Amino acid sequence: MNLSRRGLLAAGGLAGAGALTPALGPSAAAAPRGTRTGFEVLAEDGYRLLAGRTVGLVTNPTGVTRDLRHLVDVLHAEPRVRLTAVFGPEHGFRGTAQAGGSEGRSTDPATGLPVYDTYLKSGQALADVFTASGVDTVVFDIQDAGARFYTYIWTLYDCMEAAALAGKRFVVLDRPNPLGGRDAYGPVLHEEFASFVGREPIAQQHGMTVAELARLFNGEFLAKPVRLETVLMRGWRRTDFFDASGLPWVPPSPNMPTPDTALVYPGTCLFEGTTLSEGRGTTRPFELLGAKGIDARWAAEANALGLPGVRFREAYFAPSFSKFTGETIGGVQVHVTDRERFEPVRTGIGLLVTAKKVWPDFAWREDLAIDRLSGSTTVRTMVDAGAGTDAITAAWAAELARFRRTRRKYLLYR
Repeated sequence: MNLSRRGLLAAGGLAGAGALTPALGPSAAAAPRGTRTGFEVLAEDGYRLLAGRTVGLVTNPTGVTRDLRHLVDVLHAEPRVRLTAVFGPEHGFRGTAQAGGSEGRSTDPATGLPVYDTYLKSGQALADVFTASGVDTVVFDIQDAGARFYTYIWTLYDCMEAAALAGKRFVVLDRPNPLGGRDAYGPVLHEEFASFVGREPIAQQHGMTVAELARLFNGEFLAKPVRLETVLMRGWRRTDFFDASGLPWVPPSPNMPTPDTALVYPGTCLFEGTTLSEGRGTTRPFELLGAKGIDARWAAEANALGLPGVRFREAYFAPSFSKFTGETIGGVQVHVTDRERFEPVRTGIGLLVTAKKVWPDFAWREDLAIDRLSGSTTVRTMVDAGAGTDAITAAWAAELARFRRTRRKYLLYR
């Protein structure tokens, strides 16, 4: 049964790549306060989409039910589903590894299921993993953070590409974008800077859910589209921040402890490309930024920009790992005062501009990671040239407008 986009939005349920199937039960308009995830919609439908299939699940610690049971445990115990494999991304299926690590190949002690490592695998190498697992359907359920350089959306991309190569069916169970989905913001990746923190030209703050991204990837970027089906949420609106969902927040990675972290991350993660600390090794990663020799002048200069919805406090901290381990350093803490007006990417640029102005030792990492994070040389070269926040953010206006037009074709919620 084909539905128009309006019909799909009213149904708010199961959606395939072509024909879109309405979910059973009440519509999003009639839903109680809060959001029901794609998994909840799938379960309410009696797991019909997985009937008769041999299933592998790509997930991590965020793949939980509302009452905090892991989906692997739930599906393993469910007689209507044949779950035979688990696939773990960066940080691992159970989340024990730090940034840049994974848990490797293992057996899950709770269920006895084989756990395959997807981290740093793509293309035919990852397709071979799916083939070796014996599954015919790959299901993806991981909480995203809403920024282009958060690697789980590229795990999604790589798994879709590999599933297409291996001839597997691919199902995405949707979850909220914690920043909402009002619009897209920031620079768009230039293809020559593609990496695992950005495979394809999307905006730094993409404003999409993982199901919407999956449809975008399939429709715009994958050379061989996968047999894609998406299970949409009920009750989620594009204006919602994460707390409106009523869902529990499980840190999707060790340095994303709260939804507050996710709110600032699309901007302040740019500091990973500098020699300043981005707050790793503190209780407020990406909200605390600093380095040796920085004092109160940075907070004063940043506040003088008058950026909407945010203030900056002079702060001193000693990271327990990563940059400046065990050293007391100075910097700022980012305090969001009005999240409706707050602009994460613009704020990140303003902080880079003012840090360079007040700290004579300001430098980029030698590997120029800033270019991969921002998606081009624009941010780095303009900051180095002394450009202001307005000039830098204006530099990507045309590419952002193009992405926004493309993005609109794949939005699935009001």
